[in-house]
Amino acid sequence: MKKAVLFIAALVLSMLSAEAKTPVAKVGYVVRDTLNGIPCRVYLPHDYTKRAKKTEFPVLYLHHGMWGMEDDWTEQGHLVHHMDSLLRIGRVREMVIVMPDNCPHRETSEEERDNAMSGEWERQFPQFMAETERKYRVSKDPEKRAIAGLSMGGFHTMHVSYYLHDSFRYVGMFSPAIKPSKPNDIYDRWEEAVRLQLSQRPLYWIAIGREDFLYDDVQEYRRWLEENHLEYTYYESGGGHTWPNWQDYICRFLQLLF
Repeated sequence: MKKAVLFIAALVLSMLSAEAKTPVAKVGYVVRDTLNGIPCRVYLPHDYTKRAKKTEFPVLYLHHGMWGMEDDWTEQGHLVHHMDSLLRIGRVREMVIVMPDNCPHRETSEEERDNAMSGEWERQFPQFMAETERKYRVSKDPEKRAIAGLSMGGFHTMHVSYYLHDSFRYVGMFSPAIKPSKPNDIYDRWEEAVRLQLSQRPLYWIAIGREDFLYDDVQEYRRWLEENHLEYTYYESGGGHTWPNWQDYICRFLQLLF
């Protein structure tokens, strides 16, 4: 009995010692902004304003899904909490995360809103990224740039990343829509563009749940990637088209960056 009590006391002391050695991350913060006319939220490291003016941070451009808004990842995805938790245990790097409203025509007709996957965001994105780089101290190095999104935002991620194929070394698609709503000059040669993009060997990360209504489309895309001998990383979970899954996916993806 005495030995058991001593063992438990030693275990508690060990746990307390380990906890004392765990670094305490300081929480990043989110600002509201409008860049190139696009409403957005921008997550900044806690000491962003105190760092040397020449300091450039890695950057993740993170997209919401259909019917979403620029604050989805902070309000429903609890992004600040997840970043703080991962920083606390040393699993992610400090970075800037830019969350735009990637849905054109938000204030026009519902028909146009439903047609958000029309190529317009892909055309707007280079100017949006350039404005971000003018206003914030983010890296222009492709090795320190990432892009990701869920559902419609996964679609935008897929197509923006090949449209700007030499701009991103990290690409994350969570429950992504794959097929364009209608053909146009952005999407017409997507197969050739993806081949070129993946020849540069970025991290090309796809995640989806087995009950997701987009599951079959993603499997079809995976077959195409494999038939063309294109390298990608795949993560499959249970569940469907839900925020618990997307929170899981963003936490996994963040740990792979930079």
